[in-house]
Amino acid sequence: MYDTEYRRKFLVVIDETPECDRALTFAAFRVKRTGGTVVLMSVVQKPEFIGLGVEDVLRAEAVEEAERNLDARLARLKEIGDVKVESVIREGEGPEQIETVIGQDRDIAILVLAASTSADGPGPLVMHFASRANALPIPLTVVPGRMSDEEIIAIC
Repeated sequence: MYDTEYRRKFLVVIDETPECDRALTFAAFRVKRTGGTVVLMSVVQKPEFIGLGVEDVLRAEAVEEAERNLDARLARLKEIGDVKVESVIREGEGPEQIETVIGQDRDIAILVLAASTSADGPGPLVMHFASRANALPIPLTVVPGRMSDEEIIAIC
């Protein structure tokens, strides 16, 4: 017998940037309309070696901050309603960890990022993945950071 559950996952990178909410909103409303799961991913930087015990404290603080950030996004998903969600916290360099998660979870079908509204450009993750889009095994969706919830919902 075949497993008939639809497993398409939208991977959203969670950080402190305002545009992160744009990507989350897009993924949540797509999942709400078409099915699947939103995977919230937070990447914490490895602490530099400072001294015995200090690394562990810095790592614990970074993970705690990532968990608070994920909790805030989970609250946003509850407001949207009826959205399956998973969360992942990884340690290391963002792009490398994102690609590793994509490679390990075959159900991840789309990477959703949002462009910064800064005059400095769309942001480092968007720049990295846009330049590697042809090498990614899945589509990359970049949501404009200036889109309102209403505009995002209209295209989902």
